[in-house]
Amino acid sequence: MMRPSRTEQLINYVVLTLFAAGALLPIVRILVLSLQPQSFGGEGALHFENYAAAWEQGRFSVYMRNSIVVALLVVSVALVLSIASGYVLGVLRPRGEKILFFTFLLGIMVPSEAIVLPLFFDLRSLGLTDTIWAIALPQIAQSLAFGTFWMRAFFRSVDRSLIEAAQLDGAGNLRILRSVLVPIAVPTVVTQVVLTFMWTWNDFLIPLVMSPSGKMRTAPLGLAFFQGQYTQGSSLLAAGAVLVALPMVILYFALQHHFMAGITDGAVKG
Repeated sequence: MMRPSRTEQLINYVVLTLFAAGALLPIVRILVLSLQPQSFGGEGALHFENYAAAWEQGRFSVYMRNSIVVALLVVSVALVLSIASGYVLGVLRPRGEKILFFTFLLGIMVPSEAIVLPLFFDLRSLGLTDTIWAIALPQIAQSLAFGTFWMRAFFRSVDRSLIEAAQLDGAGNLRILRSVLVPIAVPTVVTQVVLTFMWTWNDFLIPLVMSPSGKMRTAPLGLAFFQGQYTQGSSLLAAGAVLVALPMVILYFALQHHFMAGITDGAVKG
């Protein structure tokens, strides 16, 4: 394989730097804006009190709690079910597993906009609207569809000799899954956790439709209402945006090693 010349390497670095700057500059601008005075006559010092003001005026304590509860519920339930369904379809491969697999894929291919209104009327008839279940259940279903696809692909790539060796030792399916496959699937599992948390946290449509009274309003939805109802100041709005994005940033940096390993491993196997 030919190594790239110094000119090609330089061009690559320049292109990557430009893309990185394009991605980071809006983030830096929001951070700087969130620390500016709320009025033009304010002092030029950094105004960290903007975060406290945005937190209080925007009721983000309530909205962040709702988002965290929904995200934890969706991530945990979808992860457990995805590992189980991925093992069945990727390792056990029962009769009709392809039909089951393509049924799961429908959850990825059908957009939320196409089903959210019929789903709302169904959940309302069950008395679930304005509850955590009305928001969590549709997102669990969507995350399960992706999780099944993701975990099935990993389990199918595992060396069959590991599973056969465990079976010779008398291990059942549950023990094989718990003691053999899950420990080596940590990067794949972490990648699913991060992606599911990100999609659940950022979801806007389902909380908006499923909680018409605003009782279960989540953080991104609260940020939109904060912009329209509570303040016209860009500093407080930027501070609110930073607060809403902070949990995702913390989760990513806490799990970035396994997340990058899972993404890279998936790309290589794909």
